[in-house]
Order: sequence, then C-alpha cells, then structure tokens
Amino acid sequence: MKQGKTLQAVGEELQRQRMAQKDFLADTRSLQMTTNEVGSTLHMTVNGQETTYTVGDIAHQQIASRLQIPYRYYQKMQREFPMLLDENVNGWFDRNSERRMVRTLDGRVRAFLSDRYRRLDNLELCAAVLPVIQAMKGASIESCDVTETHMYLKVVNKKMKAEVAVGDVVQAGFVISNSEVGLGSLRVEPLVFRLVCKNGLICKDYSQKRYHVGRQAAASDEEAYELYSDETLRQDDKAFFMKVQDTVRCAVDEAKFMLTVDAMKRAMHIPLEHDPVKEVEVLADRFPLSQGERGNILRQLFLGKDLSRYGLVNAVTAASKFCDSYERATDLERMSGELLTLPVPRHMQLRALEPSSLSQNIPAEVLPMQVVPQVD
Repeated sequence: MKQGKTLQAVGEELQRQRMAQKDFLADTRSLQMTTNEVGSTLHMTVNGQETTYTVGDIAHQQIASRLQIPYRYYQKMQREFPMLLDENVNGWFDRNSERRMVRTLDGRVRAFLSDRYRRLDNLELCAAVLPVIQAMKGASIESCDVTETHMYLKVVNKKMKAEVAVGDVVQAGFVISNSEVGLGSLRVEPLVFRLVCKNGLICKDYSQKRYHVGRQAAASDEEAYELYSDETLRQDDKAFFMKVQDTVRCAVDEAKFMLTVDAMKRAMHIPLEHDPVKEVEVLADRFPLSQGERGNILRQLFLGKDLSRYGLVNAVTAASKFCDSYERATDLERMSGELLTLPVPRHMQLRALEPSSLSQNIPAEVLPMQVVPQVD
C-alpha cells in the first residue's frame, strides 16, 4: 500500500485549506474568463469589487462539460486560439445564464459546480469519523493523504483477520474517501490488507456512498456573493455526519470480509488464461493502464511466481506502490478488487496450474534489467 502523509500532516493541510478557501454563488452573467499563453483567469464582482482567480484544470473540465463544449476542442482553443475560447465560454455564460457554485483555494478556481452542491468538507469529515475510528478496538489508520481531488483514510482492523493460505494472512479494513471538488461521492469501501506484502485491495461491491446533493442555496440580489455556513446548514450537516459515523461503525463487516476471503481462495485455483505478457495486455484492454504500470504489474507477477488469478490480483496491488500519485495507487487497489470478482470463463474453471511455466512464458526482454525488491 502506497504511503501518503502522516495523519498529523493531513490535519495541518486541512486546517490550512480551511483558512485559504473561499466559496461563491455567482450568476454566470457576472463571470468573465480571459485566457492567454500563461493560463485563464476568472473575473467576478463580489460586493461591488472585482475579484480574480486563476482557473485550475478541474474547473476547466467542469466549465467545458457544463457548456457542452467537447473537452478536446476546449483544450485546442486553450493552446491555439485563446480568444476563441473566451468568446465561447463568455458567450454561453451570458446566453444560458444560471447560478453556479465557484470553489476557490489559494487564489485558484478549483471547482465549478451546481448551486445544489452540498459542501461536505474534509475537515468536518475527519472531525466526525476519527473519534469513531479511535473507539474501534484494534483499528488504526494504515495510510492517508489529501490530494488535489480527494482525501483518503485507509483503516485496518487488526482484530479481524483470516488466512487465504497457510501463512498468507489478511486483515479487514475500510477506505473513507471524499472529494470537495465534485469528483465523486463520499464513500466508505471495504479494504482487505495482506500482511505478507503490506498491500491493500478495495472491494467496491460492498461500498456505501453519500452524495453531495443538498437544498438549493437561497436566492440573493447579488450577482455573486461569498458562501458561509449558516445555522440551518450546520444542523443539516450534523445530522448527515451522524449517518456517516454509523456507516463507519458498520464498515468492518465480518460476513462481507469472509466473502472476499472466499473469493481470494477461489482465485488461487483459477489459472491465467494466457501467458503473463498476454495476460497483462488483456488486463490493459479492460482497465486503463499506462506503459509503466503494465511493466510494473508484469514484474510483480514474475516476482510473485503465481500464475493464478490470485497472483495477478496481488501483482496489481503490489504495482500500486510504484504509482507516482496516491490517487492512481488507490485506483489500482480498486482495480484489483474488480479483477477478483470477474466471472471465470467456463473453459478455464479449475484447470490444473503449471507453476514451472513462469520463466518460460516471460520473454527475457521484459524482465527487469536490475534486481527489483519483492514487495508482494
């Protein structure tokens, strides 16, 4: 499992963001975007004063989506014809006017969202769930991080464990993730943590979600105004986070954990359908994988010396440690959970494995040129 920041560092960053962030509700007719070779700036008038913010990549994607401008064309205008991009965006802002929530941080627009978007922020989420986690016997935060798009808390309960095979012990856990910029719901997903390699597998089949949809913000005569949390919203959020606390208390479910362990045991007896190189190519057809990720998975499959589906699942989780971003590492952990639950082709069921075929099936040119530490 990829290590992110310490819990203290995450807490300090969330406190810093709270002081630096500002949220606005704005009529799009009051917004103007200007673009040059450096980037784009969003201008809006708040309380009679013009305020400017640079536009981040996520906000650009959300603006393009809301205005129904194909994003590849949007990017082409950004690079080659900035004035045309501004004419498109500002023209549609004025013609199809609506109220939007503009979320900013560190002088940059980080999200362009609906006025019904419910601000379930990471600081309040931590305040709600950390006491629940601390009260769980045997529970500890194994890894955590806050990225540009999400916050993650990965929790392992050392009291609930099982053996997949002799000496191959796994522990139950869960992942709490949240996005403040509209890229997904607040989620609590089961996690299986494998002790022999310290890697995690996320089981999205048993995940629970809470969506960022709330009441429409009250109307105002202002074209744009800063949003604060009034008492009504605080009471709504308190009730919401109480439900999240209940979800977290039930996140480590022994029955669901054992179902996943049983699936892992079955996967040990499902041979790979192709040789390792072809198997990784097939995996890349099913899931988006970069060339580097393919190479890492293949190397881990070679090091693991297990040509079963279980071996491939473990190769994917092991490769997640080598991802540049914590975000992408978590994607691979979810990918391994999906891989575990894929249906088995009828002609492949319970066919005898041939462990000795590993070195014969991997061409020399794809083997690592130097010794790679075995992480799974």
